[in-house]
Amino acid sequence: MSKLLKCGGILSARRLVSNNPIKRHLSSEAAKGASVKPPIQIFGLEGRYAHALYSAAVKNKKEGAVEKDLDKFSSLLKGDKQLHEFVNDPTLQRKSKLEKLNTLLVQQKFDKMTMNFFGVLAENNRLNRVKNIATAFSQLMCASRGEIECTVISAQKLDDNNTKALESALKGFLKPTEVLKLNLKVDSALLGGLVVELKDKYIDMSTATKIRKISNILKQAI
Repeated sequence: MSKLLKCGGILSARRLVSNNPIKRHLSSEAAKGASVKPPIQIFGLEGRYAHALYSAAVKNKKEGAVEKDLDKFSSLLKGDKQLHEFVNDPTLQRKSKLEKLNTLLVQQKFDKMTMNFFGVLAENNRLNRVKNIATAFSQLMCASRGEIECTVISAQKLDDNNTKALESALKGFLKPTEVLKLNLKVDSALLGGLVVELKDKYIDMSTATKIRKISNILKQAI
């Protein structure tokens, strides 16, 4: 396993989950008015945990630190197969799992609010959902800043001039209060052209799709 998880825990699981503000925000009492209203509603288990974390983080002015920590942890999960397997292993005892994970969080200098969040997940056997909860939290943060995510897939990497021209065109679809968050991806299977996902719009201008449409028309003609 990653060297980050081979040492013993520095803080105990008990200290992490005691007097935990995130745990309080997950209670029914918090839902009645103690929580900060999220900018958007996300449903399901991931939404519930993300809302509780967002509310606690905003109240403690830690939302920026928590967002940075969760992004970092998601990157660690993606790049470390053993860490991914460790987090998702249901056979490990919760206390042992949290203490080893806490070693990683301390080494990576995560904020105490984020560590409390992991404490709640471990206590409730939800560490295997951390990736989806982190994604939900990111959506809440983007919405709080008025950011609108747009994914553009191209057959080849766009140069700076094309990227700027694309950003200018896409901003025309946004409200004055909204901020474009452009996510560029490359997929050579498109052959050429672009695929754009913005809000509820999906625009496929790829060469591959055009060829497929022409092929279907020719088949029907035969």
